[in-house]
Amino acid sequence: MKALILAAGLGERMRPLTDATPKPLLAAGGKPLIVWHLERLAATGVREVVINTSWLAKQFPKALGDGSRWNLRIRYSHEGDTPLETGGGMWHALSLLGNAPFITVNGDIWTDFDFARLPRRPAGDAHLVLVDNPPHHTRGDFALADDGDVLDDGDRRLTFAGIGIYRASLFDDWRRTIGTAPGADADPPRFKLAPLLRAAMAEGQVTGEHHRGHWTDVGTPQRLAELDEMLGVTAGPRSEE
Repeated sequence: MKALILAAGLGERMRPLTDATPKPLLAAGGKPLIVWHLERLAATGVREVVINTSWLAKQFPKALGDGSRWNLRIRYSHEGDTPLETGGGMWHALSLLGNAPFITVNGDIWTDFDFARLPRRPAGDAHLVLVDNPPHHTRGDFALADDGDVLDDGDRRLTFAGIGIYRASLFDDWRRTIGTAPGADADPPRFKLAPLLRAAMAEGQVTGEHHRGHWTDVGTPQRLAELDEMLGVTAGPRSEE
């Protein structure tokens, strides 16, 4: 199985930390955020990872190389100076990912989620990981039904964790779904993922699960500092027997 790590964002809310460093390369717990993903993906059995890049793109191959140190093969999907949004970035990377289902994870989160829990072949077009709503996003994104379907609306609303497994078929009719949204006619096209997911939800093509463990959207310098402290406490000094 292949995986895509989304790392093309501008990191505007993280400035000045991201003036010289892309957000996924910021460190927490002694290593860059993206390295935590690479380690977990490799432990799951993933051997090929695509990383999409835009802002300060040249820093990624310098920091991560070809992935051999994690027993991975890393390839880079460069989007140019303007990121293509999540949907456009995924669509742009499909030529490197192929037609088999692939894992996607946001490069600016930290989680203890075990990627091995993801279904190798989702029942529909996508299977999403959802988490409890954090204080900065209390309304949530989607609802998780008792039968495991993810819905655009409902009573049990949770936050999309930025982790999922997708089929390339999610993008089969992307242009009709996106319509005339800004960026859709650009080359390469720039568009959000959410409209495609909502269209697939309406067809009963999206399932999901609720992760109740640790998850952090590293969207501000304060959250990065809190995560760094948490990981330091979690690791802690080893006691001598």
